Amino acid sequence: MPHTNLNPATNQLIQTYASWDSRRLEQALEKTHHAQQAWAQTSFAQRAEVLRNAVTQLRAQHEQYALLITQEMGKPLREARAEVKKCTTVCDYYAQHGEEFMRAEPVNSEASKSYIAHHPLGVVLAVMPWNFPFWQAFRAAAPALMAGNALLLKHAPNVPGCALAIEAIFRECGLPDGVFTNLVIEVEQVAEVIASPHTHAVTLTGSEAAGRKVAALAGQHLKKCVLELGGSDPFIVLHDADLELTLDMALASRFMNCGQSCIAAKRFIVVPQIADEFLRGLKARVETLKVGDPMDEATQIGPMARLDLRDTLHKQVSDSIAQGAVAVTGCKPVEHEGFFYQPSILDHVTADTRAWHEELFGPVATVIRAANEADALRIANETRFGLGSSIWSKDTARAEQLTAHIQAGSTFINGIVKSDPRLPFGGVKASGYGRELSRLGMHEFVNAKTVWVR
Repeated sequence: MPHTNLNPATNQLIQTYASWDSRRLEQALEKTHHAQQAWAQTSFAQRAEVLRNAVTQLRAQHEQYALLITQEMGKPLREARAEVKKCTTVCDYYAQHGEEFMRAEPVNSEASKSYIAHHPLGVVLAVMPWNFPFWQAFRAAAPALMAGNALLLKHAPNVPGCALAIEAIFRECGLPDGVFTNLVIEVEQVAEVIASPHTHAVTLTGSEAAGRKVAALAGQHLKKCVLELGGSDPFIVLHDADLELTLDMALASRFMNCGQSCIAAKRFIVVPQIADEFLRGLKARVETLKVGDPMDEATQIGPMARLDLRDTLHKQVSDSIAQGAVAVTGCKPVEHEGFFYQPSILDHVTADTRAWHEELFGPVATVIRAANEADALRIANETRFGLGSSIWSKDTARAEQLTAHIQAGSTFINGIVKSDPRLPFGGVKASGYGRELSRLGMHEFVNAKTVWVR
């Protein structure tokens, strides 16, 4: 079945790509397996050189890559440029620190010598999403390649051009043929890749449903698995928050990339003393957001990535309003070609509404009014998700104490949740397991081998 992708701003066909059959897929898997064995014998200096060459390539062609991102998934061009730039940071970070992370760790024991050695695991399948089509792929690839693994990329079907461009970057930067392979396959073929003896591990960033399927397959075949799934991040506003800073950051966190981010603030949990003022300020800011052509430098909100995503979001919003939530602004599709949705706010969201329980993956902020600080923490945890979270308060010492009570993979105080190569990234509960980035992320796909010498 061919991959057909549409420009989400115009609903016009971009290009059609033919999917591989099973024979071509098997050939690619075998080639990658052999390529990884040779790559694992290279020096850290050789691997770092490839990543540094990728940095050079990304910088030299950043406008071309940004245009491709915008065309395929609708991200405003200025945000697409920032995404390409962020990819350089992860390549540079692992080029600089990868060898250090892979060094043997001495351990005192009754042996004359004992230590933990780190060896590459083999071939890693990366099933990646469309919302950050370059960053997500580079976030998976940089540590895996630096560790001596090979990477198979199964990208989202609506960003095939981005997937091919990333493969070309690594090929042109000196990575041996087969060490990074873009798989042009159907979703149904992922099971075949996981089952293959040439595949040793899988990492997925995507929906909860996709995570459950991949985890089940990985478990069936005893393959290491890391999952970064959905999120419904709480943004807890306490009575002593710096309101201007908090509102500016609330807007940035929720509406970047048209709200299509796992770690966007999605539930604004506010205490009574500040709730009305917060809502007024948020409404004023949301209503100034410019919706339009993502190629326009002035555009702040582009289209959603696909029509079905917009329709799903609107059904969640409509149902929540029928269940008692209050539409403050927006809450409707934009009457325009393309897949646009108005920047929106739902107030008085309660446990009786879909917006309370489900992730709203689009430009909709949900405001939940807590009775007090303790109630805010209860609400923050009353979700099956646990990816990111943030607390907004001038009393940072008190806020830091509260972080221990939040069930999430990260908690930011007076800052919006973001991924950073220096810090581990991942979630708990239905937001997945395992970590990406930092030393921890690199060690997810290595064999931590005990060596003991009498």
